Amino acid sequence: MTRTFRHALHRTSVPSGFRKSILVGAAALVLAAAGAGAALAAGTLRIGMTASDIPLTTGQTDQGGEGQRFMGYTVYDALIEWDLSRSDKPSSLTPGLALSWAVDGADKTKWTFKLRDGVKFHDGSAFNADAVVWNLDKLLKQDAPQFDKRQAAQGKSRMPAVAGYKAVDPLTLEVTTKTPDATLPYQMSWILMSSPANWEAQGRNWDAVAQKPSGTGPWKIENGFMPRERVELTPNKDYWDAKRVPKLDKLVLIPLPEPNTRVAALRSGEVDWIEAPAPDSIPSLKDAGFAIVTNSYPHNWTWHFSRVEGSPWNDIRVRKAANLAVDRDGLNELLGGLSIPAQGFMPPGHQWFGNPSFKLSYNIEEATKLMAEAGYGPDKRIKTKVLISSSGSGQMLPLAMNEYIQQTLAEIGIDIEYEVADWNTVINIWRAGATDPSAKGATAINYSYFIQDPFTGMIRHLQCNLAPPAGTNWGYYCDPEMDGLFDKVRNTFDPAEQDKVLQQIHEKYVNEALFLMVTHDVNPRAMSGKVKGFVQAQNWFQDFSTITVDP
Repeated sequence: MTRTFRHALHRTSVPSGFRKSILVGAAALVLAAAGAGAALAAGTLRIGMTASDIPLTTGQTDQGGEGQRFMGYTVYDALIEWDLSRSDKPSSLTPGLALSWAVDGADKTKWTFKLRDGVKFHDGSAFNADAVVWNLDKLLKQDAPQFDKRQAAQGKSRMPAVAGYKAVDPLTLEVTTKTPDATLPYQMSWILMSSPANWEAQGRNWDAVAQKPSGTGPWKIENGFMPRERVELTPNKDYWDAKRVPKLDKLVLIPLPEPNTRVAALRSGEVDWIEAPAPDSIPSLKDAGFAIVTNSYPHNWTWHFSRVEGSPWNDIRVRKAANLAVDRDGLNELLGGLSIPAQGFMPPGHQWFGNPSFKLSYNIEEATKLMAEAGYGPDKRIKTKVLISSSGSGQMLPLAMNEYIQQTLAEIGIDIEYEVADWNTVINIWRAGATDPSAKGATAINYSYFIQDPFTGMIRHLQCNLAPPAGTNWGYYCDPEMDGLFDKVRNTFDPAEQDKVLQQIHEKYVNEALFLMVTHDVNPRAMSGKVKGFVQAQNWFQDFSTITVDP
């Protein structure tokens, strides 16, 4: 039986004071943006982000995938990037600051990167292999003068394979891995290059760099930023890839974490584009002439279970029961059809999906039976806490969606209390792990996952030795059989054979119900009809260089 719970869009189980503070704060940001943007040029694009603050501007961004989207691949480049030029197929890796990369045929722990010649940072200094070494040191070497714990918190866990690195010559970098690891190119795609010369020019002070950053990317920040209010990006006319020199005069980013406030800002003309519009607003936005742009992309919306001692999720019967108690079709209705109900951790039809035997149907009867087998019933209910965010990159509508799940799980005897925090705080708790005091005893965390590559999509969540602080295995899951499959992926350099191993991993993910697997987003954006030239890639990241805004 499908239920819509449309009231959940406007009523959540979090304290009213919390909701009020979000609305008041977001409204103030919109008014500030309106006053500052009243006379913007026709070539300016103003975007309402879901983040509650400006992402970290120094290189390695915070605020999750949205931070990387708006403040990563705009101001900075990585050695390896994603091809964001097409909307009709999943994105693949493409050369960035590295023209090529290859593993040594005789020693699978040694990789050689050939770098792009003639690239300049925004401050005019040269990009070369020494600059790459300097940037890796800022994340990995705590005794390096340029080490920055804020950036290290974002970047170190992205490249756990790296054991060493050196500049062979100005345009050649050598990276060694701890063991053979075929996923290294994906890991390096996260690591962004900031200017060593600019850090020196700003008095070796990362706070000063934040207001005057220097990358090699297609956009610059020339006038600093206002925390929680706005940041303006301008084109890098000397960008090394002529096809990606921005056409806009200016790109303005405005944090607007509350969905209805984002919609109001779009309707009033205070912004031209919003991320994640409220689903119940979409019909009227379409009627008013706004474009709604969607596309599939490698995303899932889950609860990541804690597997520490005492967690109710250690019992596979409870994990399966919870997965059978989620009415995914009803949730899709709540979301206005803007989701793909989960059939596993990966989206249906994905090349890594395989053939799991456990089916994520909506079956309260079977869920109740499993709970009884686990020793639970009307007189013995599970009461536990789950960490959730109020908004954030890929989080869709977390307050409404989690209330929906709270009600469905209650039907089978699982009573959920929510601990609500802003997205950046939730990210920090996720990195700290389920045993950290910041988790406040929660046994699950609601997290939207980036599943574009083997390491980021699956390995980092469950490998034994990647539990915090070594990595982001938040729940401290550890299974030698799973670790063996992860090792096999790293040692399989043929893509087709690697896909077969990843299918086995995904089957284990689903058959053992290792997460509460709920839905996949379709990345909805709403924008003014004046916005032209945007190609929505099947990716968490997007290219803003092709966009123009009509007068």
